[in-house]
Amino acid sequence: MILLVLVGAVHCLADDQDMADAHLHYNQSHTDQLDQTQIIEILQRNNIELAVVTSIPASISLELQKAAPEQIIPLLGVYTDYEDKQNWHRQTNLANNIEQAITSGAYRGIGELHLFAEHRYSPVFMQLVTLATRHHLPLLMHCDPIVIDTLFEHEPKARVVWAHAGAYPYPALLRDYLARYPDLYIDLSMRNERIAPDNQLDSEWENLFMEFPGRFMTGVDTFSARRWHNYGHYAEQTRSWLDQLPDEVSRQIRIENTRRVYQNRE
Repeated sequence: MILLVLVGAVHCLADDQDMADAHLHYNQSHTDQLDQTQIIEILQRNNIELAVVTSIPASISLELQKAAPEQIIPLLGVYTDYEDKQNWHRQTNLANNIEQAITSGAYRGIGELHLFAEHRYSPVFMQLVTLATRHHLPLLMHCDPIVIDTLFEHEPKARVVWAHAGAYPYPALLRDYLARYPDLYIDLSMRNERIAPDNQLDSEWENLFMEFPGRFMTGVDTFSARRWHNYGHYAEQTRSWLDQLPDEVSRQIRIENTRRVYQNRE
């Protein structure tokens, strides 16, 4: 009986460990339902020490960061409305606007950028990759694998976070890309069910995490207000499979990798 109580206590402590969320959205459309105070309360209630937040428009993430300066890491979102997801790579003045925005030093990365194979040679995209690399800012990319190849061909020293474990989230493919590009990192948002079906960590994913513990981050991806309202459920799912990894590997994926990528500007 005493042993069972002790095991339960250790598990509760693991559940309560601070975590980073490397993929959050807080858009104008969310603010009608959830104000800044409520967002911060959700994060604190779920022991989120660091929260990487992008927004439409970009100013919202900066305003949220002012409310919790040690907790919020603002990304520079390039969209002014949802239609920009489809056409931002055609906006010839975008690079100039982004360069002006990042000179303040307030933003810690650029994205999320949605881009698919047929648009990978967009001059606007190339300009943004060059800007991000020059300013030592990570790019959060929602894209096909060949876009990653094109990006690093253009700027081998870029730092990239591949959202949702990529468009084709298969461990064998990710292993190939991680080995190929040392400055490629992967956020695992929206992939809990693949990583841990029925809350049991898949052995292929486990082997990948053990091989590249310094290259993964977790995230909930609050693309809708509904996901903010259900944030605790998704955070708990993530903690469940993190707890099945060795402590050091879990700690890197849980918080250290996000801290290193987004808080280290060198």
